[in-house]
Amino acid sequence: MSIEVSGISKSYGTQKALDTVSFSIKKGEIVGFLGPNGAGKSTLMKILTTYLTADEGTAAVNGFDVKKQENDIKKSVGYLPEHNPLYLDLYVREYLAFNAAVHNVSKDRIEEVILQTGLSPESHKKIGELSKGYRQRVGLATALLHNPDVLILDEPTTGLDPNQLVEIRRLITKIGKDKTVFLSTHILQEVEAICDRVIIINKGKIVTDKNLKSLVKEAQDQVIEVEFDYRIEEVAVQQLPHLKAFKNTHDMLWELTFETEKDMRPVVFDFAHDNGLKIMQMNNKLKNLEQIFRETTAVSK
Repeated sequence: MSIEVSGISKSYGTQKALDTVSFSIKKGEIVGFLGPNGAGKSTLMKILTTYLTADEGTAAVNGFDVKKQENDIKKSVGYLPEHNPLYLDLYVREYLAFNAAVHNVSKDRIEEVILQTGLSPESHKKIGELSKGYRQRVGLATALLHNPDVLILDEPTTGLDPNQLVEIRRLITKIGKDKTVFLSTHILQEVEAICDRVIIINKGKIVTDKNLKSLVKEAQDQVIEVEFDYRIEEVAVQQLPHLKAFKNTHDMLWELTFETEKDMRPVVFDFAHDNGLKIMQMNNKLKNLEQIFRETTAVSK
């Protein structure tokens, strides 16, 4: 495993930021770490990168204990914090050379990461002259300098415009082909575009840990709210094709959940016609990833 977390807890005074958090990440996975503000995402990432110490539990990255083998962790992990710390008065190559010296890596590696992160057009400039998107690229280049096996990225696309978002997502996807990537984000589209798996944390506890395909499958469930002019029996409703679940919410009002990408409204219309019913109202509600996130985080409130 690239990352192993077991029973990690962390408190700030009386506030418990992490509450017995456990999960593991295999080598080569790109895992999205989701949660509301204050859920504990940054705290856990700082523990994994040795910037903070957990109160309880154990954690290991690339087989190295975060409490006992800090130097080994730093050598094998590339970390991009939420607030990317940069020396704005330094030129891009100058800043990367400084960090290369810290990691004791060859200067040839500087040119490699500049090319890898698409920094070449702006590499002659001072960091303070760069756009937010290119500053993020500098942060990623710095995290990649020592060629780590694991990348831990805390809100890597915060504050970027739509074009910059797409560029950074492509870059992370490319990097993730040969590295383990653990990234936190508030942007659910980012998860869909990049990640293999999603871990959701709320109030310091893991509330969901699923493969992205499973979440997408849930998101494809189609919910139709329909009101007929007469009461009908459940046995009749159960004859509808692709029906996953149903609920008689009020009198003649039904909530029907279908497991298919096909628009089922015409099927429900035909069902009503064949059973001598009239439809008083009908609404199609596609359950998306955002709804799943809201429902999941609301559970543990």
